[in-house]
Formats: sequence, structure tokens, C-alpha cells
Amino acid sequence: MSTANKQRRGTSSTPAPDPEIAPDHSFEGDYRPRTEDAPQAANVRVDPVHQVEFLHSLADALNTTLDLNTLMHRVADLVRAVIDYRIFAILLINDRTQELWMRFQIGHTPEIERTRLKMGRGIVGQAALQRRTLRIDDVTREDHYIAANPNVRSELAVPLIVKNRVIGVFDIESEIAGYFTAEHQRLLELVASRVAVAVENARLYTRISRQAQTLAVLNEISREITSILDLDDLLERIGQLLKRVIDFQMFTILLWNERTQQFEHRFSTRYGERVTREHNVSLGEGIIGSAAQLRESVLAPDVRKDPRYLSVNPETRSELAVPLIYKGQVIGAIDLEHTRINYYNEDHERTLSTLAAQVAISIANARLYQRIHEEEQRMERDLEMARQVQLRLMPPQPPRLERAEFAAQFMAARSIGGDVYDFLDYGPGRVALAIGDVSGKAAPAALYAALVSGILRSLAGQHLSPAALLAELNDQLQERKLDSQYVTMLVAIWDDSNQTVQIANAGSVQPLFVSTSSNGSRTTVDVKTVQAEGFPLGLFPAVEYEEFTLSTRPSDLIVFFSDGIPDAENAKGDMFGTDRLAKVLKAQRMPTAVSMVEAVLKAVTDFQSGTEHFDDETVVVLRAL
Repeated sequence: MSTANKQRRGTSSTPAPDPEIAPDHSFEGDYRPRTEDAPQAANVRVDPVHQVEFLHSLADALNTTLDLNTLMHRVADLVRAVIDYRIFAILLINDRTQELWMRFQIGHTPEIERTRLKMGRGIVGQAALQRRTLRIDDVTREDHYIAANPNVRSELAVPLIVKNRVIGVFDIESEIAGYFTAEHQRLLELVASRVAVAVENARLYTRISRQAQTLAVLNEISREITSILDLDDLLERIGQLLKRVIDFQMFTILLWNERTQQFEHRFSTRYGERVTREHNVSLGEGIIGSAAQLRESVLAPDVRKDPRYLSVNPETRSELAVPLIYKGQVIGAIDLEHTRINYYNEDHERTLSTLAAQVAISIANARLYQRIHEEEQRMERDLEMARQVQLRLMPPQPPRLERAEFAAQFMAARSIGGDVYDFLDYGPGRVALAIGDVSGKAAPAALYAALVSGILRSLAGQHLSPAALLAELNDQLQERKLDSQYVTMLVAIWDDSNQTVQIANAGSVQPLFVSTSSNGSRTTVDVKTVQAEGFPLGLFPAVEYEEFTLSTRPSDLIVFFSDGIPDAENAKGDMFGTDRLAKVLKAQRMPTAVSMVEAVLKAVTDFQSGTEHFDDETVVVLRAL
């Protein structure tokens, strides 16, 4: 390929017109009609028969591939068959920059191959500008010639025209002056007229294939980033995945801070290395702020010519910024920079804009997950504190009496629960035991249980009977009534002087009375249900409760428990039930209050076999001594 910048007079079989004179567009078709009928040159190897064969071969080469590289190699081989060349190139026009660049070449140096030519510059640029073939016999005498290759003497440049639009140039050069003939020109124009359409089709196919591949990659990227919920990991992965579709040099993601009213740098890389950028961006400031304010992408081919550009990276020449919009709100921006002018194009802009929508959703999801995670951690801390408070509300250890022993254990289904039990001092030798179960679970139940426990403690000093205590507790809960909130409770008062128990029940699980009798060497364990019933507390006003008195003998036990014990389920959905509980109680030989509590809870745990506990479990055992 040859170009020129000197104004010299040259000789040419096709004189070069003045480039300032507009070309004539009055002709129809892609190529201007020939003005002379030059005879076939002696060095052309193509006779009419071979011309037909050549055209068949050309048609076959063009019609059997849509791959641009393959097409150009085939064309180069076919042209060599009719024109013996050493230097050959196919240049195509970049629609965005309107520059000619080598898409295929033979015989040129790498420096020449990388050259970009403006329209009208050099013989090739003139051929494209004038939309006509230029056949130069002596390039050294041509006004537009630039001696890129000092050995070149003659040149033949034929424009590639499709639908009256120049898309490129065929260029053949020779080291022999006057080497190319009118027949060479005619044949190359014939080839160019057919190759131009094939090249355009191949470029269209390549573009569509690239777009399909890009969409496939974007789909893959979208699937991956939606599965990342850690914000820092997500931003880093976005940069890595975006590199697969756009080869950037500098990459930045900024997120909008509602408090500071600025876009803050959250993740940035520079030539593949992560960097920290301190400069935040206000709405409308710079290219990034402008993209956010306009709510559309901003492409700056040359930032030095864009008044909006803020010179943060002095080496930046081109920049592409795309806003991140989620539910109509701009939540951030993606910014790409490159050191080359005109590096980013409309395809890059379209690709990044398509991906930005999914990126915005993923970032919003990650931030939402982060807030939820932080909230869960806060709730866990609060629940742990609530659990500690709830445990403090329960008695640290059972009371010690001369003629009775107590044991109790509570297991919450969650971190905190709704079961409550307490031992109340009723004077010398007398202890009131209360065991209850608040409706619901977790924090609401625990708070209501704390309310019940507080009222119960406040009434303990009056030394009321079990029935009177429940009635008064019910009245006070009515004053603090909560919709759909109630508590079942059983109160038992132990009198150490006569080993009797007074019991009243407000909807709680009926306790089991375990007695032992001996007949000679035979010992019999009997388990009976204490038939005490009543309405739960907090549901109805002015409720009265029945009261029972039980007399005990040494070794007798009364087992109080919440409904979490009989209602415990295994993996099959079977319930533990009171029958299994009775068998466990009967199976114990000479039990203490502590060993009986442990035996009951172990039996329930073994029955559940790892199944999640869905209800609180409380067991309190009174054993007469």
C-alpha cells in the first residue's frame, strides 16, 4: 500500500482527479463505466475460456463461506491466479472513524499493516474518496503518493462498493513501473464488484455471530452474578466477567450514597490491579455524573475534547459511563476508561447498557441481603440477651425443704420460649410452684411470659391459695389484655408440715402423681393423672378455679410438665404422648427428683431422634421425703 503527502506531478494511465472536486454520482451502479477500451495486455494470463473458469471459481469461493478470514484468503489466491503480485492488501473502512485499516495483507511490514488511513490520504484513500479505480504506473511521480515502501513503483487500487457505499479498497503494488494493465484493472474491478457484497455479508454474519456470542456471555454473566450475595465479592466478580465482553484498561463501579448525595467509589481496577480511588462524584459532575443525571450512557471517544471530563487519570483518552438504575432510581454507575482514542464504540455501549440492568438488580439484591444479614445478627444478639434475661427470671435453683425435694429443667424450642415456671416463698415450710405456657413462641411469647412472671411475683407476698392466685392473676392480665394472647398455668402449694399439695389448674397440662407401694418383696409403681382443670388466664374476666388437695407419702412424686413433652414428635410424625411418659416414670427405680427430670427429657430426646423441637419443654418434679 502506498500513500503520499507531496504535491508532485505524476503520470498515470488513469489520471488522478483533484480531490477537492466532488466525484460525479450521476452514474448508476457501484462502478463508474470505463471510458476507454484498452486492449488485453501481453502479460495477462487469462483468455476468455479461463475467464469463465475464473468467474466460476470466484463464485464458488464467495458462496461457500461466511467467514471473513477464509473469504479473504480465497480471494487473495484467486487474484494471484490472474495477476502475479508480491504485495496485496484488502482494506476496510471503519464506519465510526471513517479510517481505512488493513483487514488482510501479503508482503507488507507490520508497521504498514498497523497504519490507519483517512479518506483521501494516499492512493488508497483517494480511490475510496473518489469511488473509482486508480492505476498508477509510476508512484514516484504521483501527487498523492507517500513512499511507505521505497521499492514500490506501480500500484492498482480498486474501491469495494456495495449499494453505492464504499466499504473498502483492493490494493496491489509492484516493484516494476507500469506493471499493471487495463486488463488487470478490468479483472480486479470484476472481482471487487463481487467480493464487496461477499465481504459485507461476511461482516454482517460476523457481527451477528459476535452479538449472539455476546448475548450468550451476558446471559451466563447474569446467571452468575445473581447468585452472589456478598456486595464486595459481587463488584469484584462483575469486573472479571465484564472483561470477557469488553477489553477495558480501567474499570470503576460507583454507588450512590443517599446521606452524602454523592457517588462513592466502591470498586476500581487499573490495568488488572485493584486500586483505591478517593474522589467521589456528585450528580451531573464529570462524565459519570452526567450519565447518572441523564439516566443514559455517555460515550466520550476523546475525553480531551469533552468539556464534561474530569482529569483524574491523565492517560485516559476514551471513556464509557453507564448508569445503574433499579426501580426507577439511579443507584450507581459503571465507568470504563482506555488509553486509546475512539476505543469504545456503539457495540460496547449497547453491551454495557444491557448488562447494567442486571448488575443494578444484583447490587440491589446484595445490599438488601447485607441489610437483612446485619439485621439478623442484631436480632440474634438481642435474642441472646433476651434469653439471658429470661433465664434470670426463672429461679436459679429449687428450694430446699426438710420433707420434699424439687427439680426443674427448661428447654426452649428456639433461643427464647414461652414456658415459665417459678418457686414462690410462702413462709416457713411452704412453697408455691407455678408452671405455665404462654401462647405463641419466640420473642412475643417470652415477653408475655416475663409479664406473667412479674405479676406472679408481685402477688406472692399475699400468700393466696392456688385458686385465688390464679383468679387474681387472670384479673390483672385482663387489665393488660392483648388480642389472642393468653397463658395456661398450674399452681401447687406444698406444705412441708403435713406433706400435702394444694393444686389449681388454669388450662395447663394435668400433672401425674407417681406413688410406690410394696407387698412383701414386690414393689408396684402407680401413675395417675391429677384431674384438675380450668380456663386459661387472660381470655375471660372474673373466672373462678377449682382447688384440689393431695396427701403424699415419702417417695411419692408429682410430675408437672408443659405440653411440649407429650406433644413432641419424631420423624414419622408420631407424638410422644402421656402413655410413653407414664412408662418412663414407672421404669425408674428409687428415683430422685433430679434423676426423674433427666430421665423424662432423655426419653423425649431419644424419641425425637434429632427431629427439630417445635415447642418448649419444661419438667418440674416434686418428691416427698
